[in-house]
Amino acid sequence: MDNLSDTLKKLKITAVDRTEDSLEGCLDCLLQALAQNNMETSEKIQASGILQLFASLLTPQSSFKAKVANIIAEVAKNEFMRIPCVDAGLISPLVQLLNSKDQEVLLQTGRALGNICYDSHSLQAQLINMGVIPTLVKLLGIHCQNAALTEMCLVAFGNLAELESSKEQFASTNIAEELVKLFKKQIEHDKREMIFEVLAPLAENDAIKLQLVEAGLVECLLEIVQQKVDSDKEDDITELKTGSDLMVLLLLGDESMQKLFEGGKGSVFQRVLSWIPSNNHQLQLAGALAIANFARNDGNCIHMVDNGIVEKLMDLLDRHVEDGNVTVQHAALSALRNLAIPVINKAKMLSAGVTETVLKFLKSEMPPVQFKLLGTLRMLIDAQEAAEQLGKNVKLVERLVEWCEAKDHAGVMGESNRLLSALIRHSKSKDVIKTIVQSGGIKHLVTMATSEHVIMQNEALVALALIAALELGTAEKDLESAKLVQILHRLLADERSAPEIKYNSMVLICALMGSESLHKEVQDLAFLDVVSKLRSHENKSVAQQASLTEQRLTVES
Repeated sequence: MDNLSDTLKKLKITAVDRTEDSLEGCLDCLLQALAQNNMETSEKIQASGILQLFASLLTPQSSFKAKVANIIAEVAKNEFMRIPCVDAGLISPLVQLLNSKDQEVLLQTGRALGNICYDSHSLQAQLINMGVIPTLVKLLGIHCQNAALTEMCLVAFGNLAELESSKEQFASTNIAEELVKLFKKQIEHDKREMIFEVLAPLAENDAIKLQLVEAGLVECLLEIVQQKVDSDKEDDITELKTGSDLMVLLLLGDESMQKLFEGGKGSVFQRVLSWIPSNNHQLQLAGALAIANFARNDGNCIHMVDNGIVEKLMDLLDRHVEDGNVTVQHAALSALRNLAIPVINKAKMLSAGVTETVLKFLKSEMPPVQFKLLGTLRMLIDAQEAAEQLGKNVKLVERLVEWCEAKDHAGVMGESNRLLSALIRHSKSKDVIKTIVQSGGIKHLVTMATSEHVIMQNEALVALALIAALELGTAEKDLESAKLVQILHRLLADERSAPEIKYNSMVLICALMGSESLHKEVQDLAFLDVVSKLRSHENKSVAQQASLTEQRLTVES
């Protein structure tokens, strides 16, 4: 290592004098020393102050630029050397060298920049601002025959694509076309894997999704699925998963999804459909998720229900009832929920027996499955008959009441409350109300009236008003112990309560007057003061209801 100190001193002099042979010899010695002991050599390079001289050796005219870039790439493998490289002003000249025609210069420059900026979002953002993305995409197109350069570009894309700020720049290049072209040529698993690692973050951008679809990526992915579906080799299983996952990701963009749907006639759509009855769990999952993504507008949903998708999804769920695959259950229920959104589909799905299939998963202990199950049922019960049938199902109602207490899973808790309320609102049935009272559901509806979401508060108040109108005697004790009257007083007195909340709270107060004990609570809480103030409310419906409620309170007192 004493030789190294001499080399560094000599390099300082020759870098200024530009004595070509000596300079080249010094650089070779440094590369050799780095190969033998990278960390120690890097420390000595930093201490010597030689980094500051490297910028002048990185000019396009310099005949040493490839070697200097190589040295920088090697030292920047050490984290402690990255900031010194930045401070020495090496980034700007290195970026300029990306315009070189020399493949060795390009390779070493790419490595140097990659290592300096490794794991640093702020430095990567700096590179993006300096315009490296279009330059690298161009390089990939020109030098696609050079495996080392191609790999360098892919590693750089993989790192830069993680940054949100890069997506717009990538979208303005022909990256999609270049990557798909490259992908088609690759046979080796490792190389394809590298391209996948770039495609996945890029495909999160909607504009790039569409470009990838137009560049023919979907056809490549479908081919991979076909080739790998029956293989039990680990690499093939990984590739099948990555390919089908990416396919689903491309369908998350509205334009790319619609392009592939092609009015339900698209070959891609048809191929995805064939995944659902397959025996491969990964394909079943991707198929169900793809259907859920296609089912993002009414037109697509109506077409799919009319063409028998519901039956395919129900068959799939039936195969996963006992010890089933949770991700497949979740995906198939998501698809059914989305398909049930258009009004015209609800009756068709009910008569196909969707509720019976969905109810088989009531015993699931998995919150994601519970959440989608609840959402699907809630979408389906707009019809009075369906709401009545489900609302009298004691097992369902008891499970809902249990899930209303799932404090660790806010989504499940919220959906359970909303479904309880919906069963009452859509059925308007005394039997349903009795079932809910007997199962202990009243207190949850009262709590729901205090939710931070206005829509949920409103749904609760309307359901409670129906309970008070149809079955007040049955629910009286539960309404009392849930402190409903106090909660209504609070909602009316709170200036932040939305107009519809004030309106429905007053409707409910009037309905509660039929119970002696609740009536007494209303009198004790001086509701008249709060209600009379609301007569001058800016919302006409609230003001009108306040007058009616005031009259009722006055007469009843």
